[in-house]
Amino acid sequence: MLNLLLIFGGCSPEYAVSLQSASAVARQLDPAKYNLIMLGISQQGRWYHFHGDVSQIEADSWQQPQLCTPAAIWPERSQPGLLLLPADAKCAARLLPVDAALPVLHGQNGEDGTVQGLLELAGLPLVGCGTLASALCMDKVRAHQLAAAAGVAVPEFARIDRKTAAAEAARLAERIGWPLFVKPVRAGSSFGISRLSNPAELPAALQAAFVYDDEVILEAAVAGVEIGCAVMGNPADPAGLITGELDEIELPKEQDSFFDFHEKYTLESSAIHVPARVDADCAWRLKQTACRIYQALGCQVLARVDMFLTPQGEIYFNEVNTIPGFTAHSRFPQMLQAAGWSFTQLLDKAIELALQPREAQNA
Repeated sequence: MLNLLLIFGGCSPEYAVSLQSASAVARQLDPAKYNLIMLGISQQGRWYHFHGDVSQIEADSWQQPQLCTPAAIWPERSQPGLLLLPADAKCAARLLPVDAALPVLHGQNGEDGTVQGLLELAGLPLVGCGTLASALCMDKVRAHQLAAAAGVAVPEFARIDRKTAAAEAARLAERIGWPLFVKPVRAGSSFGISRLSNPAELPAALQAAFVYDDEVILEAAVAGVEIGCAVMGNPADPAGLITGELDEIELPKEQDSFFDFHEKYTLESSAIHVPARVDADCAWRLKQTACRIYQALGCQVLARVDMFLTPQGEIYFNEVNTIPGFTAHSRFPQMLQAAGWSFTQLLDKAIELALQPREAQNA
């Protein structure tokens, strides 16, 4: 039986989303195959071995003293594990052996390469993208640059920071044209994102974006629909990459609408179509483009690649989520389910890919 470390929570605005994803994953893992070890990270950055019920993660009632033991990743590569640190100094620390780690963390301080670097340093097989790919995919500017270098069309964009003068920001926005998006460079779940239709909206949008990051990207709005593609596999076997059915986000007809945080988790006025409403040739082109992006950014094991499809059939890069939502209703498992993979099967496959020798993953 495999000792699998499931990491959830995190110091991120997406903490609550992680709890929902992690509890869904825990319920879908086959208990006959995996000895599940749960590691929770509070919003304050405290790390605990949690030994309660999965329902308490979902309800955010897991941080109870009797259910939590302070813990840390043991950095000794020859004996990877989770070190339990009892509050009573008279009790000895104890090491729980770990065979692989599955971080179900969203956004900053979890999806951006920080936790991935710690796990790789400790020699733990990582169920997901590695340190570099996680950092690159979280950074919208560098992800755009690498996608463009791989021959994928990207929306026109510009980067600014807190030192950028208001006049310069306005000039860059005018160069890109209206409408445009203002986004934090490193944030997820559409936090801090605004869609602007005129220059008067720019100052407030920048202020909202800078709440989440010190850098902001101005990005042209692409006319068309957003298409997602679930991809699984390792760089050593590009021909063996697995793609789910494409999904398509249908937004309301209002010109200023976009798939913001509220819509992502309520679908109040939008809809997701799986499979996407495109013909076979267009679907093939979209999947090929998603795989090219996945490889260009160095992804491994799994990621969700998001693109734009224009009415003229042009494909544009949007972003890559290295730890996509993992509830039963999330886009990634839904796309793979439409392609014949159950939630449990896709988790088994992801763990199998993670356990491949590193040289086999990256050859």
